[in-house]
Amino acid sequence: MECGVTGIPPCSHRGLTASRTFCPLYFSDRRLLQPAQVCDILKGVILVICYFMMHYVDYSMMYHLIRGQSVIKLYIIYNMLEVADRLFSSFGQDILDALYWTATEPKERKRAHIGVIPHFFMAVLYVFLHAILIMVQATTLNVAFNSHNKSLLTIMMSNNFVEIKGSVFKKFEKNNLFQMSNSDIKERFTNYVLLLIVCLRNMEQFSWNPDHLWVLFPDVCMVVASEIAVDIVKHAFITKFNDITADVYSEYRASLAFDLVSSRQKNAYTDYSDSVSRRMGFIPLPLAVLV
Repeated sequence: MECGVTGIPPCSHRGLTASRTFCPLYFSDRRLLQPAQVCDILKGVILVICYFMMHYVDYSMMYHLIRGQSVIKLYIIYNMLEVADRLFSSFGQDILDALYWTATEPKERKRAHIGVIPHFFMAVLYVFLHAILIMVQATTLNVAFNSHNKSLLTIMMSNNFVEIKGSVFKKFEKNNLFQMSNSDIKERFTNYVLLLIVCLRNMEQFSWNPDHLWVLFPDVCMVVASEIAVDIVKHAFITKFNDITADVYSEYRASLAFDLVSSRQKNAYTDYSDSVSRRMGFIPLPLAVLV
């Protein structure tokens, strides 16, 4: 029997090799896109859809609604939003992983699931809700920056020192400290993005006047400095009380670098930084929608 394209009989070894090279039947096993490229396309579509959905959210109404609350109530709301953000990140990672797997699952390993389309709509809904939650966080922080007595901002900053009380006297192994370090990295980066959103919102209200940026600069520096100081003191006491040397942070850095390098494989299902962000519990899509 001859191949319909080459006409070479498959009895000879050379003919068999040529038929595998040119016969269209073998092109059906090849993917048009790599799994990582499929995931990137899905991320782009989710970003575009959520971006247009966010236009229906009234930021001005949200700002004035939050500004009308008392200081203590806003402090409680901000703490609840931080807890909700961690829960959303944990739950959302599973939703996105399920979407990526169903979209790139090999044919020979097909399993029963609800399908790509339902997973896609679940992912869009999750990213949209998580983006709204982060917007409420940024709005609360914006209210704290624009308040006259700065009492709310001071209370929010003092909340960082509660971390020292809740962690320095506990028993920590190296793995637990690694998880805490990843959480601190994610939290600090998220706070930087929130501060960026607050600055952009305030600059927009003042017609991008550069003089107003210097008005915000002391408060921004105060928030960043308090965050860094709390992390330094917290990790210093944890390593002291648990007899952990500072060299362990070099091991953590090497572990994160290994995750980054291992995700650069040809058949990887994610991009270069997704493995690192998954280890940290960080999902960049909701933040990207806002920024």
